[in-house]
Amino acid sequence: MTRIFNDPADFADEALAGFCDAHSDLVRQVEGGAVRRSRPATPKVAVIAGGGSGHYPAFAGIIGPGFADGAVVGNIFTSPSSQQAYSVAKAANSGAGVVFTYGNYAGDVMNFGMASERLNAEGIATENVLITDDIASASHDEIEKRRGIAGDFVVFKVMGAAAEAGLDLDSVVRLGRKANEFTRTIGTAFSGCTFPGADQPLFRLPEGQMGLGLGIHGEPGLFDTELPSAVELGQELVRRVLAETPVGASTRLAVILNGLGSTKHEELFVLWRTVAPLLREAGYALVMPEVGELVTSLDMAGASLTLTWLDDELEQYWTAPTLTPAYRRGAVGFDVAASHASEAELHAVTAANYSSTDESRAYASQCLQALDTTAALLRDCEAMLGDMDAIAGDGDHGRGMVRGSAAALDAATVAFERGAGAGSLLAAAGDAWADKAGGTSGVLWGAGLRAFGERLGDAETPTPDILAQSVRAFADRISNLGKAEIGDKTMMDALLPFASSFEDRVLPGAAAEDAWAAAASDATEAAASTAGLRPLKGRARPLAEKSIGTPDPGATSLAMVFAAVGPHFTAIPVPAAASN
Repeated sequence: MTRIFNDPADFADEALAGFCDAHSDLVRQVEGGAVRRSRPATPKVAVIAGGGSGHYPAFAGIIGPGFADGAVVGNIFTSPSSQQAYSVAKAANSGAGVVFTYGNYAGDVMNFGMASERLNAEGIATENVLITDDIASASHDEIEKRRGIAGDFVVFKVMGAAAEAGLDLDSVVRLGRKANEFTRTIGTAFSGCTFPGADQPLFRLPEGQMGLGLGIHGEPGLFDTELPSAVELGQELVRRVLAETPVGASTRLAVILNGLGSTKHEELFVLWRTVAPLLREAGYALVMPEVGELVTSLDMAGASLTLTWLDDELEQYWTAPTLTPAYRRGAVGFDVAASHASEAELHAVTAANYSSTDESRAYASQCLQALDTTAALLRDCEAMLGDMDAIAGDGDHGRGMVRGSAAALDAATVAFERGAGAGSLLAAAGDAWADKAGGTSGVLWGAGLRAFGERLGDAETPTPDILAQSVRAFADRISNLGKAEIGDKTMMDALLPFASSFEDRVLPGAAAEDAWAAAASDATEAAASTAGLRPLKGRARPLAEKSIGTPDPGATSLAMVFAAVGPHFTAIPVPAAASN
């Protein structure tokens, strides 16, 4: 359990600030994460790792010569936003291009992908390398769907060393993808982890049991089994990973026996006494193995075994020297030049100037009330949504929705005070939601709100038809980003029925408030019916059977919010100028 904290909502931000201060000789904090204190003497590829907090020393702990140039740091177990990724990349870029590298999770893929599009549009060559090492998260036939866990560390190290050696962007990306191709991991948990401020872990295991096949976000294992002896556990881990030996693999291995947060080094060394001999007996040479905590999951008790089959090229960069706050190898003598420009110089932002009509300003007030209602509702339902998400996910949906809606309300309030109309107000709210909530739901809600606002515009109070078109724009933007359909057990199972129901009632001439209420009822019913579905998208997919019987938290929260905000969006306000 995490015992040292102030406001749990600020834990990740405060931890990052403390880390950057403690290691100010090597790193400095920037918007969205951290970068190297000093920039390279000559342009080099910037390798930027990233993901949610709670995994230290991944990701910020590996910033430094021979490893990462920066880390994008989201909230606990939550994808950082596209704005955070963009900001860190701008600060780390030294002129030779940027590569984002991260685990294969939907929120990360969306947010880093959108940041990449923005950077490429500005002329900064940007690529992405996804990590898919977890053999328990999908079958070999669907290897591209596997998530990234402790194997991240090997891939990051290879790419960082290659970039430090002066290789170009294409070569660094090629090496990262090759390292990922030859990396396999299996993990196990002995107990769940606990969020700061929570009094219960995300999941519990029966006494004397372990969960085999866990991820690094507090997800329970694919199945529970009797806790074995160290010898039996070592045999099980080695057997399962070697069964996944890649075609054409060598006999030289990089090995990581990783602790997940509360497993003592002494325990890992006991386990190593079984793992190492088994690998040697199988004919492998172990190349600079690592035993310790490298990719953690808050205070989870557990361990994982990662193997990377090395060729000469991968071995060169796996064994290369590095100097970071949490990991050091060999003698580092890289040249550095003056530090970056200040954060203010890199990210100067000017206040937006809005041009809107009185009609739109009056409706913007209604939209602001809708966001206030949303934030209050989600605060009240945070624990319930988190419990639903913890059944087969990482339990962060409630917290993410609270952070996103609160940020959206704050940004909308500022926009309204500066004269924003309804469209600009909702667009600003959407950007803030995506930036602060992180994760899949954060980027989707943020993008959806922006699309809603863009269709509304700042000129007039919407007619029922325009309101229906705005709802459809919200749904289409989320559908295009998330690629989910009805039946995948996601928020789309409630959103698409709402959009269609509202359109079907408004177009023949029904009153907006009546159409919205009926559509919200349809969405609520659709959300409840997801209890019988198996998830086909997102983090719940590997634990599909555990999810059956529980409604999808994303569909549930969407239906709740749409039901609550109907009176605000469908009311027709009277502009102040017209009331005189």
